[in-house]
Amino acid sequence: MWDNHQALRGLANALRLAALAMLLYAGGFWLVHSPLFPVRSIYIQGALKRVTPVQLKYIAEHELAGTFFTLDIDKTRAAFQKLPWVRDAQVRRRWPDALFITVEEHVALARWGENGLIDTNGEWFDAASDQNLPVLIGSAGSEKTLATALPKIQQALSRSGLSAVQVEMSARGAWRVELSNEIRLELGRDDVEARARRFAEYWKGNLAALPYKIEYVDMRYPNGFAVRMPDYKGTPAHKTKP
Repeated sequence: MWDNHQALRGLANALRLAALAMLLYAGGFWLVHSPLFPVRSIYIQGALKRVTPVQLKYIAEHELAGTFFTLDIDKTRAAFQKLPWVRDAQVRRRWPDALFITVEEHVALARWGENGLIDTNGEWFDAASDQNLPVLIGSAGSEKTLATALPKIQQALSRSGLSAVQVEMSARGAWRVELSNEIRLELGRDDVEARARRFAEYWKGNLAALPYKIEYVDMRYPNGFAVRMPDYKGTPAHKTKP
């Protein structure tokens, strides 16, 4: 081999290429990790109502680590998502030293029992709120179903002038609604919106005029409804046909 000049030239070229590659790698490694390329500017974007500048500043100062090149985008995104009202955060670099972070907040729709909130996407999140929100009650995994149904039930009740302050779905899929005037509305498992709409019509036409305190209205009857009035001196339950 040592007498083969062509092979020796090939070996020398290969060694030179390897040395050049190692030099480029070392230079690139130094460039990427060099403190000469810090993140100097952080820009926060998004319609923020609940997330405060103090919270964002704390995350920026205590959770972000690395240079412009080495900063971990996924970890940075996760750091901002730790904030209670942050639903999502998108992070992107902009040369030479800027970081742009777009923050999406949760929009609270209701309270989830006594533990946390439900947003308009049907997602549970743990945050404090002083808003006057209806309460949703259901089994684990039913959050989205209840969140989807709530606006429809509210719309169905709108003609009555009443609103739902609590909506509950049992493990068997039966719906119960507590109204703003403290009446309990039993809607059963089927045709929930139609039954709520039917109640609204009867409320404006008949029920609101009754001179008794109404405890609950049961709309599960196909051709009528039952009304529980504790002050009524007749039968315990007053059944009415339209």
